Amino acid sequence: MKARLGFVVLSFLLSVALGLTLSRRGGEVSTAHAKPLIGLSLDTLKEERWQADRDLFVARAGELGADVLVQAANSDDTRQIQDVEALISRKVDALVIVPHNGAAMAKAVGLAHDAGIPVIAYDRMIPDAGVDLYVSVDPYKVGALQARFLIDYFKGKGPKKLVRINGAKTDPNAHLVKKGQDDALAAAPSLKIVHEDWAEEWKPENAKKITQAALTRVGSFDAVLAANDGTAGGAIQALSEEGLAGKVVVTGQDAELAACQRVLAGVQSMTIYKPLKKLAALAAEAAVRLASRRPVIAKEEVADAKGPVPAIMLAPVIATKENMLSTVVADGFHSREDVFRKP
Repeated sequence: MKARLGFVVLSFLLSVALGLTLSRRGGEVSTAHAKPLIGLSLDTLKEERWQADRDLFVARAGELGADVLVQAANSDDTRQIQDVEALISRKVDALVIVPHNGAAMAKAVGLAHDAGIPVIAYDRMIPDAGVDLYVSVDPYKVGALQARFLIDYFKGKGPKKLVRINGAKTDPNAHLVKKGQDDALAAAPSLKIVHEDWAEEWKPENAKKITQAALTRVGSFDAVLAANDGTAGGAIQALSEEGLAGKVVVTGQDAELAACQRVLAGVQSMTIYKPLKKLAALAAEAAVRLASRRPVIAKEEVADAKGPVPAIMLAPVIATKENMLSTVVADGFHSREDVFRKP
């Protein structure tokens, strides 16, 4: 049995009292730097959300006395593998990966582990790779909250037609979001999905095409169950061109500034607020501890082909026009001035 798996099993026996505890992977690895050096491999920095994650992560790691090397792959699997290889060659003490394609990044995890470097999957899981820790806002709960919002919104209003825009097929989180939606919608037979598709690369322009296809094929519908704010924005563009913006309920995820502005303007109905400041801070703290070969407390775990993976999972929050100030603004994620600025 590998050292990591043995430690996880032992930790699981202690989890009732202490939570799952994660230590270093494998044997002794000396820290070669005067202070911890963390590698952060990002799928992309094109979206506002990931720029915020990067800045928050780097800031918290710096407060803890660590340096961070950041790489962004521009949604290219080959480039992300190369990024990880470059970070390994720089002898980082821990590696944090936001995968573009979870399955493709299993190779990168293997390379890091061969070099004795612990790996954290951040926001998106890297399946069947034996990562050392998973830090995320629960994507299944995100999908469930989106669906429940529609269930509550249309309660008692008769049958309704939904168009669903899923995220990227290559992203394990997109499938978990969909599963959360499916399970919640199973209890609401009056809400029927009449058209759906996957938005490749999560791109708004692909979401716009899906919405346009739905308008052509189905005609009228009552809501767009959009997986995130980028796809919501693409859907709203298509609806605007038909004079339907604000007349069709649209969901979202990530509380991007433009999305919060759309919510307050009434053209997007809700977004899912993820406490990114807390999430990035927890990931940075865990990375620094692993880089220093100190244990990390993780109270949950997720199933994986190579054994249970310790997980730190935060709960998502629905953000609407009614609670925008008490959630997104109160947490300092966006300022009051910015969210009330017209999109």
